[in-house]
Amino acid sequence: MENIHTTETKYHPVIEQVLLKRNIPESQFEEFFSWNLRQLPDLTQLKDLDIAASRIIAAMQHKETIGIYGDYDVDGTTSCALLYQFFLMHGIKVKLFQPSRFVEGYGIHPGSIDNALNENVSVLITVDCGITNCETADYALDKDLDLIITDHHKDIREEMPKAYAVINPNRRDEPDPSELRTLAGVGVAFALCLEIKNQLEKTGNETPSIYPLLQYVAIGTICDLAHLSNMNLKLTRHGLKLITESKYEGVICFFNDEDRKAPFIPSEKISFYVGPLINSKGRLDHPEKALNLLIADNHKDAFENYSHLEISNRERKIIQKEVFDGAKKQVLKHFSSSENLINIVYSPEWHEGVIGIVASKLVETFEVPAIVFTNAEEKGIIKASARSAGELNLFDALKACEDLFIKFGGHKAAAGLSMPQENLEPFKARMNEYLQKIPAIQRTVQDHFDIHISFQDINKQLVKELESMEPFGMGNERPTFRMNDAIIESYSILKDVHVKWSFTSKSNPTHKISGISFNYIGKWNTLSPDELFKKQYEEGLTVQFQVGINRFRGNEIIQLMVDKAFLG
Repeated sequence: MENIHTTETKYHPVIEQVLLKRNIPESQFEEFFSWNLRQLPDLTQLKDLDIAASRIIAAMQHKETIGIYGDYDVDGTTSCALLYQFFLMHGIKVKLFQPSRFVEGYGIHPGSIDNALNENVSVLITVDCGITNCETADYALDKDLDLIITDHHKDIREEMPKAYAVINPNRRDEPDPSELRTLAGVGVAFALCLEIKNQLEKTGNETPSIYPLLQYVAIGTICDLAHLSNMNLKLTRHGLKLITESKYEGVICFFNDEDRKAPFIPSEKISFYVGPLINSKGRLDHPEKALNLLIADNHKDAFENYSHLEISNRERKIIQKEVFDGAKKQVLKHFSSSENLINIVYSPEWHEGVIGIVASKLVETFEVPAIVFTNAEEKGIIKASARSAGELNLFDALKACEDLFIKFGGHKAAAGLSMPQENLEPFKARMNEYLQKIPAIQRTVQDHFDIHISFQDINKQLVKELESMEPFGMGNERPTFRMNDAIIESYSILKDVHVKWSFTSKSNPTHKISGISFNYIGKWNTLSPDELFKKQYEEGLTVQFQVGINRFRGNEIIQLMVDKAFLG
């Protein structure tokens, strides 16, 4: 993923077309591909960062006990690990705290303050949470604990928490627009480390480089679906490169020798492998094994914790399938010929830890927003994970119903909420009423692709330049193409659900390329491979796909990741 581009370099015409279609003018191509960290916006301009750093430095110098309190997801866990490693560089061992999804729930609570005080913590730093926990901030103030909140979620309460410091690029009085608003929680934690480092160096103290911490920034930013602004692209590019030569035992565990021989770790490896493993413990019980893995200082401990995550992730997949199958049955049972605006499903026995993934899979399957409810701990209360579709601002849609909720929070694309069970039917009615006023194109998954290309456009230069666009994610999606000059030469079905394709060019049958479609068989509104194969000659074939490299035993093979194929 080296920055091979200069102003004199001519880009592959396909890459140029993609960038121009994404409203990136030619004059900004170089900035888009840049790795230059000196071109970052000033991360230390965040409000309260200076006073937070000064208080932390005082705690370091006076040997006070510092605590880190993080959310149980990947962003929160990597943020905890990042700050742990930062303080370890300075010879300081901090106390780490994370809540259970099933006991304390999301955010920081008064009980969390008590736990910190029991460990003699005098400065407690939250990561990836806290902006809405005003009551907890008041409690910390009463208990004479200095609470420093670092977060990136929306500042939605009537007032901000009365904490010692509130560092959040999305707090109400930060400049808007500002690229800093796209920072994930782990990016905000990194900014805090940078300010501490800067303040220490101003007083003549030599400090170690915080550059290796970008590994955690890359993992947390990608997995939290933070918008990949030019700033986040630079930060994560360096992080993905650093992982190939990581000295962190817990990070090394996720990757084999083949992965580490590559020039960088692909973002999909982080999104679809590393992230689910880290999340798996927090989804089923407590996230501590994931955090212990990320901060492990020897291979034995790292491997032991990694093994726990593998077992947990296998269990999570089984539970997730059961819940998804049940949710899908509910949707199909109530499916009607009238327009399906949103899928809102509920079952008391569904596992709370997987309802977010199930909501995402329902969106992927039915292409409309989804909200999945299950029972909360308190009798008569249900809680949900919600996922948006298309450009719908789900947060705004839920806010229009907030009088029905006990609490809710999130952002445009995803949210969580809890409410009395008796409010479920009124909630369904109001959400449908709200969505009826919004054009379908804004509230449904649109069949998006970047550009049409031809079979002959797919070559090594294209693949290399696509790689230089990494990392892919929210705001920088992997380019999706269509071509209609391909023929299915053959196909095979793997593990009953995946399809391996072999395509040839219409104009040159000796020109072949392989493809793979995961979970293709039984996909909603999709023709079977056999139908496509039989009818392609008379009706024509269009293939929609992304282009990648399959690296195996030192070989690099161009491979298409086929989303779908259809006739016509």
